[in-house]
Amino acid sequence: MYFHRILTIAKRAILSLFVLVSLTNAIGMTSGHQVGPFTPHIKQDEYVWRPEVSPAGPVVILVSLDRQKLYVYRNGVEIGRCTISSGKPGHRTPTGVFTILQKNVVHHSSVYHGASMPFMERLTWGGVAIHAGDLPGYPESHGCVHIPLDFAKQLYTVTTNGTTVIVAEHKSGTASTAAPGLLFAMTPSAAIPRGGTIWQPEKALAGPVSIVVSSADGVVYVYRNGIEIGRTSVGGLHGVNGSYVYSALADVDSQGRRSWLSIASVGGTPPNIKALIGHVNLDQQFFANARALITPGTSLILTDRPVSITTHSGPRLSILTTADAP
Repeated sequence: MYFHRILTIAKRAILSLFVLVSLTNAIGMTSGHQVGPFTPHIKQDEYVWRPEVSPAGPVVILVSLDRQKLYVYRNGVEIGRCTISSGKPGHRTPTGVFTILQKNVVHHSSVYHGASMPFMERLTWGGVAIHAGDLPGYPESHGCVHIPLDFAKQLYTVTTNGTTVIVAEHKSGTASTAAPGLLFAMTPSAAIPRGGTIWQPEKALAGPVSIVVSSADGVVYVYRNGIEIGRTSVGGLHGVNGSYVYSALADVDSQGRRSWLSIASVGGTPPNIKALIGHVNLDQQFFANARALITPGTSLILTDRPVSITTHSGPRLSILTTADAP
C-alpha cells in the first residue's frame, strides 16, 4: 500500500513536470501581460481579465477578425479581452457561430508537425481552435486563433465544452447564407418530406448541443458534438427577419419554458424565444426530444437564411456592445 501511494505521487509529479515543461518550452509563445480595466487600446501582447465583474452565468466569446481582438462575456457582461493572431492569407479563420467541442491543457497538432497548442479549445474537427500562440501584430496562423499564453490560462478556467464562440469579420461581404458557421458544414441528412421528422441521437451520443431554426428552410436542425442528429419541419416562423444567437440560461418558468440570453444579432431586434415557441408548429415528440438535451449554455440560432454545407456568418455580425468596442 505504501509503495502504491509513493508510485501514485511520483506519477502525479512526473505529469505536472511534463505539463510545466511543455508550456514553458513552447516555442514562439507570447506570454502577454495584463493592463488596466478594459483599456480602450491594447497592444499585441496585452490583455484585460476581470472575471469578478460577472462571477456567474453562460460564457460567450466573440472573435473579431478585423480588429484582431477577442472579447469574453459572462451573463452578458464583458469580463475580458485580448489581442489575437488569426489565419493568414490562404489559411483564413472561418467566420460563424461555433461551440467549443474539446479542451486540452497540453495539445500538439496532428496536422502541423506536432506544433504545440497550449490550452487548446477546439472549434471544428477540421483543425480550428483557440489556443496560446505567437502574436506578431498581424494574422499569421494556419486558421487557429492565437491568444497570449497568460490569457489562455485564464480563459480556459471559465469555458466548457459547449461554450458559444462567434467569429466575425465586419468588413467582409460574404455569402448568402448566415449564422451557424463551419460547425454545421457537414454532409446533411437526407431531405425530409414536408411535415416529416428525422431523429438519430445515436449518431452522436455525447457532446455540446446546438439548435438551428431556419425560416427559409422551414426546418429545425439539432446538432450534438458538431454532428446533425435530427431535423423536423417547422411552421409559424413568420416575421423572423435576420439571424439571432441565444444561449440557454439555468432558470425555467412554471410552464417548463427555459430562459434564453440573446447574445448576437444581425438584422434587427431579436425575437422573444418563449413567445415564439408559443405559436410555432412542429412535431411535439421532436420538440420534447430536443428540449431534453438543452442545458445552460446550449446555443440556439434563429435565422431567416437557409442552412447548407457552405453556411457561414454574414457581414455586420454584432454582439452585445462590441459594435462600439475599440
